[in-house]
Amino acid sequence: MNTQIRSKEIKLTQHLNDHIALAIENFKRYHLDITTVNVMITKEKKGVGVEFDIHIAHAQPVVISDVDEDLDTAIDLAIERANKALRRLHDKVKDHHTSSIRDIEVVEEEVAE
Repeated sequence: MNTQIRSKEIKLTQHLNDHIALAIENFKRYHLDITTVNVMITKEKKGVGVEFDIHIAHAQPVVISDVDEDLDTAIDLAIERANKALRRLHDKVKDHHTSSIRDIEVVEEEVAE
């Protein structure tokens, strides 16, 4: 997985950099074959903007944007929203693969007997 953390007009501390990197590592728990994660932190009119651009093999990219006055809060809110989006995508993929036509046919045959 390629990761890139960039900031524009804002100085990132090592603590914030490590916090974002740990959150990106936690994205692996969803087993979604994430290829690239780009994080862009910019200064906005109303505070700080954080954008996660998560590219997943065989799926549309997940883009999460959040703006807040506090940098730490903006990062945490964006991480929570990214986790929620990845969890939903994981559940959708998992539910899609759980039932197949073969499983349904076997159940029908057992009932017929």
